[in-house]
Amino acid sequence: MSSAKQLAARFPKGFMFGVATAAYQIEGAANEGGRKPSIWDAFSKMPGRVFEGHTGEVACDHYHLWESDLDLIKELGVEAYRLSIAWPRVIPDGRGAVNEEGLDFYDRLIDGLVARNIKVFPTLYHWDLPLALAGFGGWTCRDTADAFGEYTSAVVKRLGDRIDGLATLNEPWCASYLSHLIGAHAPGEKSMEAAIASVHTFNLAHGTAVLAARAERADIQMGVVLNSFSTYAASDSAEDKAAVERFYQFNNGAFLSPMFAGKYDEGFLAAHGDKMDLREGDLERIHQPLDWWGYNFYNPETVKHDPAPDAVYPATIGVPSTDSDVRTDIGWEIRAEGLTDFLVDVYKRYDMPPVYITENGAAYNMGPVDGVVDDQPRLEYYEKHIGAVADALDKGVPLKGYFAWSLMDNYEWAFGYSMRFGIVHVDYETQQRTIKKSGYWYQDLVATHRALAEVEPA
Repeated sequence: MSSAKQLAARFPKGFMFGVATAAYQIEGAANEGGRKPSIWDAFSKMPGRVFEGHTGEVACDHYHLWESDLDLIKELGVEAYRLSIAWPRVIPDGRGAVNEEGLDFYDRLIDGLVARNIKVFPTLYHWDLPLALAGFGGWTCRDTADAFGEYTSAVVKRLGDRIDGLATLNEPWCASYLSHLIGAHAPGEKSMEAAIASVHTFNLAHGTAVLAARAERADIQMGVVLNSFSTYAASDSAEDKAAVERFYQFNNGAFLSPMFAGKYDEGFLAAHGDKMDLREGDLERIHQPLDWWGYNFYNPETVKHDPAPDAVYPATIGVPSTDSDVRTDIGWEIRAEGLTDFLVDVYKRYDMPPVYITENGAAYNMGPVDGVVDDQPRLEYYEKHIGAVADALDKGVPLKGYFAWSLMDNYEWAFGYSMRFGIVHVDYETQQRTIKKSGYWYQDLVATHRALAEVEPA
């Protein structure tokens, strides 16, 4: 029996398998249909910011090729598609006039998914903030949360009747810390003050969007997508174990705690609370009941205590794991049990709704040879990690589905087109799509799971 068939048998009837993408990474057509620039359009044109100056102006040209791409999703046999909606297509200036032509595109796209019997899981924000809002402070300014609520209302009013699960934000950790502290993502800041300010704005935007969406449609299934870190101590010392908890509060708890517990963790608040425009009523607005949440997992982190007297909270140092030296082409450690460990732990910490694995995958850059893409390392990565999802189910985690990242190779942010995560290969010159070995394996997994579900007693 193939590994795909063995794995399929570990998942219950009703468990959902899907694929995922994001608007800026695949759509292209950056200057068509009334769309205006996002912060990534500007950032990618700044010298030295993105690999070889690559931009998302064309990407996978999904804006024009969406119908054949939906046929490809149907061919893979998956039950759901996670996409993102581009704010600068819908409200090009961030606030004000709604661009009906932009909504028309998503109308057609969603209708195409419904016609193919594929469930629709959009994300409202996957990092493409309208550039006009950057002039007012972007995510460091709390007014952006209100603008996000207005955008949410416009989307749900037009599209909400065909949405199976709507996420407010994708990975606010990246959009706060990679973007405003580390400087690797748009807008490229390196400021703790800006980063922490954006953390609170993102949390506020999440709560604002949930309220706005439900005001339009009370029955809409609301969630959020987080890339919280599964974290291990570099040693058994008390100092390193304490460092893991500080790392948790700074990187995970900064979002999980206000969203699911209605508070900021004490250590985080003591260290950085003065950098947030935290007002009365904010935490109540953030702490909205959700129908589901999404967890994106790629690799774990290992940390130790930073003894430097001037170390800034969380005062940790990331170190290579001693457990594994295996890396993907992007350099990320492979340690599948991190997925299971994190989910088991987070349900002990918080009262949370059911979870979907909304992204999981690996960068391997092999291309077609005689029309075949033999990406065996990616296939093995999926074997391990989908096995870890089954392990989490066995341990009582309320998992509802799994989305492979990504449907196809695409624009990988600061890595440009140099890193390939797809289970479908894209030739960026011709836009030809080729299902990889891992894609056929995933197709087999999904088909077997569906066949088993059909013979199970009701």
